[in-house]
Amino acid sequence: MASLRFFVYSNLFIAICAVLMVSQTYQLLLHMDPDWNVIGFIFFSTICSYSFHWYLSSDTAPGSSRSLWQKRNHYVHVILFFIGLGGAAIFFFILSKHWFWLALSAVPTFLYTAPKIPHKHFRLLRKIALGKTIFLAAVWMYVTTILPLAVHNTPWKNDAYLFITGRFFLIYAICILFDRRDREEDKTKGIRSLITFLDERGIKSLFVFSLAVFAVSTAGLWFYQYNIITVVALLVPGIITALLYTYSWKNTSDILYYFTLDGLMALSSVLTLLMWI
Repeated sequence: MASLRFFVYSNLFIAICAVLMVSQTYQLLLHMDPDWNVIGFIFFSTICSYSFHWYLSSDTAPGSSRSLWQKRNHYVHVILFFIGLGGAAIFFFILSKHWFWLALSAVPTFLYTAPKIPHKHFRLLRKIALGKTIFLAAVWMYVTTILPLAVHNTPWKNDAYLFITGRFFLIYAICILFDRRDREEDKTKGIRSLITFLDERGIKSLFVFSLAVFAVSTAGLWFYQYNIITVVALLVPGIITALLYTYSWKNTSDILYYFTLDGLMALSSVLTLLMWI
């Protein structure tokens, strides 16, 4: 269990999830082997941004498994932040002709973490960052789908629009569960988000809507020569996410959220990549 906690809480797990999701984009939309320079940039950028975010989140959920781990291993985030920064810089230089697309993800990433920066100007963002979860889902969607397409100058076809839409709404549905768990804590800290304004019925309606859009978009891929096994593999994480709605309300385990729920973002990637072997 100690090894699993290190793997998850150090953000190595979420960085690998990002790599798997990008690899699936290469498989299904680009129909080519992954570009390892793009993979490297995304892996190290994820390590860098998440290490920075969690370094500033030491007061999150006091007494939780992750909070206790962070107090004992705060230095891990510092070390991995600089490793991630260095790695991202190297691959950014290699891919420098695509600098615009690489840099475009920085703004929403910063907006998500900025309210945690201990400065009065950044703390003001807590009161206006209503779309922080949308920013997070959007940057994950952008980095794992649009960025590879842009780097390889690939024209968007109808299946790309459906795939990208489905991915965004699956990620957003998962983010809703995180925001619902943190709702009272966010209210206490004065952090505003859409979830802090909605009641339980409104949150559930937003969750159902997100998964419905995900399901329709994903099922629509069948009309674009995606075989039924691939479509089902893409739908599986959404089905599991729906089944976990009530359970995640009662169980706030950090492993459930940061391993199981985060892992659902990459589950279909594992399934479709296994089909490729």
